[in-house]
Amino acid sequence: MMESVLITAVETACAIGLTTADCLMALRGRRGGLAPLQGRVPGLEEFAMLPAGLIPSSRDLPRGRRYGAASNAAVHVARSAVGRAGWTQEETTTAWLYAASSRGNVGETTGSNAWRRPIRRFSASNSMHSEIAAAVSIELGIRGPWQMVSNGCSSGLDALGLAWMAVGSGLAPRAVVVAVDLPLVPQLLRDFRDTGLLSTNGLIDPFALGGKTACEPATSGFFPAEAAVAVTLERDVAGRPRLCRIERYNANIDAYDALMIPEDGGGIEDCVRGALNAGDLSKVVALCPHATGTLNHARVEPAALLRALGGKTVPLLPLKPQTGHALGASG
Repeated sequence: MMESVLITAVETACAIGLTTADCLMALRGRRGGLAPLQGRVPGLEEFAMLPAGLIPSSRDLPRGRRYGAASNAAVHVARSAVGRAGWTQEETTTAWLYAASSRGNVGETTGSNAWRRPIRRFSASNSMHSEIAAAVSIELGIRGPWQMVSNGCSSGLDALGLAWMAVGSGLAPRAVVVAVDLPLVPQLLRDFRDTGLLSTNGLIDPFALGGKTACEPATSGFFPAEAAVAVTLERDVAGRPRLCRIERYNANIDAYDALMIPEDGGGIEDCVRGALNAGDLSKVVALCPHATGTLNHARVEPAALLRALGGKTVPLLPLKPQTGHALGASG
């Protein structure tokens, strides 16, 4: 039987702030963090007009010579979250760790992080996804099991779900979940562009119409963004912060294409309907859709969500128009 699981601390750094408090203020004020890349990141001149989300002072936050940039950012937010949770070193040592990233230390793998020491591609730890979990474990002294999740855009959300199951079932005394992606590197952006995933019109409002036809979304692709986030999970214990309770984790797979959602919406409708039917709909504050801005998602996702709601009204909270698409850290 699953026990109650609480999120007791959160820390994040993304395009709208260097701390969770900064990000909440920006969201409440409807302030976004997206701006053209022109002059902001050396080496990305060919993407000068592409809106993107950079972590403020992002060239400094992930700096360090021992680990890759994504690993350093993960350590930063994880250390802050554990501090906010008030864990002792003994509690931290016995925690379980779930780390997540879609592209890992891609800047080191592609050799584009010139501000760090050069490494031999694929031979150093910086080119391994698992270095992110290793760095957090080493720097915080975590000695419980770790898992590294790389499920594309859902990596962070899936890591949170796995941690919830481990803590709620009693296997893990507590858990740290950390997700990070720093995708603003030339080779990765070129590949996104060549596969038609990057925005070409500077618009990212997947739920607004106004394209070439009356029913076509006014969007053409996503805006890339950096982000790192960490949360601490614990069972209901006295003396801890109580930010929110995780009631349920639902997941499925389309088994259709590595990138595209099928035209009928695939598993979105079933997954959302199952989650809504399992609880009290009056407690649903909002749905946070994937809403990448790619044309495929913009055509398919809204219709699937409407079918899942079955006429019920629930506010939508698409975050990517304000933060950009942070890949594995988006969830």
